[in-house]
Amino acid sequence: MASPAAVTGTPAQTQAQTGAPQDRLNQSEIRAIVYGLMTAMLLAALDQTIVATAMPTIGLDLGDAANLPWIVTAYLLASTAVTPLYGKLSDIHGRRIMLLIAIATFGLGSLACALAPTMVTLALARGLQGIGGGGLIALSQTILADIMSPKERARYQVVIAGVFVAASVAGPLLGGLFAQHLHWSLIFWINLPIGILAFALTNANLKRLPRHDRQHRLDWPGAALMVAGSVTLLLALSWGGVRYPWGSPTILALLAGAAVLAGGFAARLATASEPLIPTEVLKDRVVYSATLAACFAMGTFIGLTIYVPIFLEGVIGLSASESGVALVPLMIGTVTGATLSGRSMLHFRHYKRVPLAMMSLSLACCATIAWEGRALPFWLMEVLFALLSMGIGTILPLSTIAIQNAVEPHQLGIATAAMNFFRSLGGALIVAAFGTIVLGGVAGGAGSGTGGHDVESLIRGADPAQLALTFRFVFLAACLGLLGAFTFLALMEERPLRERASPRMGGEPATGDPG
Repeated sequence: MASPAAVTGTPAQTQAQTGAPQDRLNQSEIRAIVYGLMTAMLLAALDQTIVATAMPTIGLDLGDAANLPWIVTAYLLASTAVTPLYGKLSDIHGRRIMLLIAIATFGLGSLACALAPTMVTLALARGLQGIGGGGLIALSQTILADIMSPKERARYQVVIAGVFVAASVAGPLLGGLFAQHLHWSLIFWINLPIGILAFALTNANLKRLPRHDRQHRLDWPGAALMVAGSVTLLLALSWGGVRYPWGSPTILALLAGAAVLAGGFAARLATASEPLIPTEVLKDRVVYSATLAACFAMGTFIGLTIYVPIFLEGVIGLSASESGVALVPLMIGTVTGATLSGRSMLHFRHYKRVPLAMMSLSLACCATIAWEGRALPFWLMEVLFALLSMGIGTILPLSTIAIQNAVEPHQLGIATAAMNFFRSLGGALIVAAFGTIVLGGVAGGAGSGTGGHDVESLIRGADPAQLALTFRFVFLAACLGLLGAFTFLALMEERPLRERASPRMGGEPATGDPG
């Protein structure tokens, strides 16, 4: 029962706090919220794809190509490190206020990027942009969990997947168009109208968002350890074998520092009265199994999207533009797989069967590419890439929905954010592993032993036969990643999906932002 103090106020306020039926969202309001969230997701998704094609132009214009990688690294570090903080703060202060802060911060960062006069300024602005971007996807996923049951969310997977495929296709095209024919700053200016639209759509609609409040407090020491540890690890993974040798004092010091900070964070989780990520969430069989499955699946997918174009150009002999077109089946396959997985969750009680079957097919396709390589007909290789990514796509929505179905409503924010956080770290680890294989194989070990090399410069002078052999090991590593995803998905407990959205906990005092 709610205390008298918790339900005082106007009738409307009382209904909002007790979760009265009159205050529940109708379908038109839910659709309006979904459109706003998809716009917010588009901001983050587009930013991940639009920058890459403009980077050479940016480096020439600002006269500092040496520090160009920081455009990507600064955003990656900031967005990954703050994701769990957004989840915890949204559990404390409400989803609406934290999403609006994320959108506004992303917009300010975009404005600073567009006006940046130097590469250092641009890198700092990208860090600010990443602080905002770290909350956009995780909070949007959490809000969907607040307003829909797990089965209802499965219906919207095609819409969510559509946002990412649109960003995957439109981002590189827009980035190249702006950089070549207009000005590179437009890749950041374009975020402002999209951000204003996202802010307007979410600000009004989320005022009626259901609340699942309990008294929380943020574990600041734990947050500091997590941010410092993740930034240190990501720096080591970004620089290792590229900027510095893996065995250099710099990389070894970063890895040692990351290990110490990770140990401190683990100790803090075990001893804090209210840790940043509740231990009961991390110990939940569904949460850790689904998170690890998504970690392996997403990491493998990111690694393939980065290195398959190099395979297509260096081994198959395609041009840069042709390899971009040839990559489309790999991108489209994930959307198809996500849609198939979401639909299967609506109709099958044993909703893991379709993803497990598709992951088996993905493993077979990846093994075929590893074994046959450039001997495959090109059309068959494209089919194999599409089927490979379809299996990966089936895991991504299932893992999110299963985790949200497993935790209490007041833990939705931190559980969803933690999944995204560990998925990003896992992706960075697998990409680093792929990079080590490519650099080491192409350079005969020099890539992993001497810093200052980039993949493209090594491949331009590489022997195609040697490169083909190197990519056999890359695809075998991808098979291991897919096997890891399959294994943890198989181990995940298959709990029945809730048919209705979680009831609002009106008996708990409301805290923080009323929206």
